[in-house]
Amino acid sequence: MAEALAARSGGPMTLGPASAARLIGLLLPAALLAGAFGSQYLGGLYPCEMCWWQRYAHMAAVLAAALAFTGPAGTRRSVTMTLAAALAIAVSGAIGVYHAGVEAKIFEGFTTCTALSKAANTADLLKQITHAPLIRCDQVQFRFLGISMAGWNAIISLSGAALIVTLVVKARRG
Repeated sequence: MAEALAARSGGPMTLGPASAARLIGLLLPAALLAGAFGSQYLGGLYPCEMCWWQRYAHMAAVLAAALAFTGPAGTRRSVTMTLAAALAIAVSGAIGVYHAGVEAKIFEGFTTCTALSKAANTADLLKQITHAPLIRCDQVQFRFLGISMAGWNAIISLSGAALIVTLVVKARRG
């Protein structure tokens, strides 16, 4: 049985384009989230508000991609969820472009506080304010090869989303 499946699929480790697209749609945002949370909890880099927005889009992508695995790769539902994951990944990348632009002083960014409080009373609010790290969206905390984390998210996310869409289109034509 395994030999028949391997022969039909072109080899023991060959993925079709639809399968590869949904796998990338799941693993790419999961890896970027792991890197973001790892840099926060292991590296001590606290996220700003725009960093969180990028993370939320990746979380949505992971959910959509996971739903794509509830059926065969070529079905309408799977392809739709894979494309939804690609869209969420692209949204995170677009936010990353804007964030990198704010860091480079190309865009103005926020001029007011964007943090949301969940305090029940003024004493709790004061405690949250005084104990929270102040992280500005226009300050780069870490660069790798001269590119900020927001810039890397933009590059990787937009490239990954384009790859997913290309694979889906290839699967539809084939």
